[in-house]
Amino acid sequence: MKTSIYMVRHAESPFVFGQEKTRGLSEEGLADSRRVSDLLKDVEFDSIVSSTYTRAIQTVQYLAESKGLPIKEFEELRERPIKGLDYKAPWEELLKAIETSFVDLDFALEGGESTRDAQQRSIPIIENLLKQYRGKNIVIGTHGNIMTLIMNYYNNNYGFDFWNSTSKPDIYKMTFIDNQLEGIERIWDAE
Repeated sequence: MKTSIYMVRHAESPFVFGQEKTRGLSEEGLADSRRVSDLLKDVEFDSIVSSTYTRAIQTVQYLAESKGLPIKEFEELRERPIKGLDYKAPWEELLKAIETSFVDLDFALEGGESTRDAQQRSIPIIENLLKQYRGKNIVIGTHGNIMTLIMNYYNNNYGFDFWNSTSKPDIYKMTFIDNQLEGIERIWDAE
């Protein structure tokens, strides 16, 4: 029996230091969240879940409203901070740290979370969703890094290069037979 998880990476959200959890979508991001809803309008969903971060919730909000479904929030699906949230670092340092974290699963910058730790908190949620909604379709409002780490858990071909190629927003359909990943297909058309 096939179960599909549609991973919806959040739309454009201007970075504001110290507002990782609460920053919302830009005007462009809100418009793109409507496109997400339009793109998935013909798919029957049984559950919509999300990270607790505002930008992830806002990206699936229109879809949830159009389907008449509540958004179930899970703190365990929050973005993976490669560094402590109160630690400023240049983008080049963060990029190198993220790349290293896909090779060394226990690597993180000071105060950050490793790949292994992020998978240990998020994968039980995915496994429970697969059990609870076996044979059905699920949407997850998510973030680029945690989305990639979840995909990486099931198929280690999804790593830094994949993460670095994703867009905001982005949509990937993960198809499972029981709890075994059968395939991943990109749904979002960035044009």
